[in-house]
Amino acid sequence: MRVIAGKFRSRTLVAPRGLDTRPTSDRLRETLFNVLAPRIEGAAFLDLYAGSGANGIEAMSREATKVVFVEKAVPAVAAIRANLKSLEIREGWQLETRSAATAVTRLVEVKQCFDIVFLDPPYKAADEYALVLGLLGGESMALLAEGAIVIAEHHRKQRLEEEYGKLRRYRLLEQGDAALSFYAISL
Repeated sequence: MRVIAGKFRSRTLVAPRGLDTRPTSDRLRETLFNVLAPRIEGAAFLDLYAGSGANGIEAMSREATKVVFVEKAVPAVAAIRANLKSLEIREGWQLETRSAATAVTRLVEVKQCFDIVFLDPPYKAADEYALVLGLLGGESMALLAEGAIVIAEHHRKQRLEEEYGKLRRYRLLEQGDAALSFYAISL
């Protein structure tokens, strides 16, 4: 695994061992960040179910000003810390070591706001998509800045809903066995 572009381009990243964490492939991450390119510079990026932190680090590499990593698995938290240390990233990030739903609620309470939210729960935790997307499209919508987007990575065969509260899917991008669903607030 490596950083695709930006100031940390081609630097390698570590991932937790085992099958509990499924890192976004380099190819899919490159596609994702090509889509996000016009929005990423200066953005606040929330990386839910961060795993190795590769997506949040990619955002930082491409000049996002703030990244919050949310991950509760101890091996994944260690990988995030190791990756940030090896890249000598000392500021502009925050690590929340709790569940995604709990972190979303807490971040709303402390009045944080994000331009881009990325979530990639384990494929076997299908209920997490509805839970977190429901929060973001409902009672925790204050977490989303004006014009914010929410992207969910999921298995291609797993169909997510078109709407979660006020979040409405506006794009579905499929690549290999994976898919990216893009959501925005519908007024």
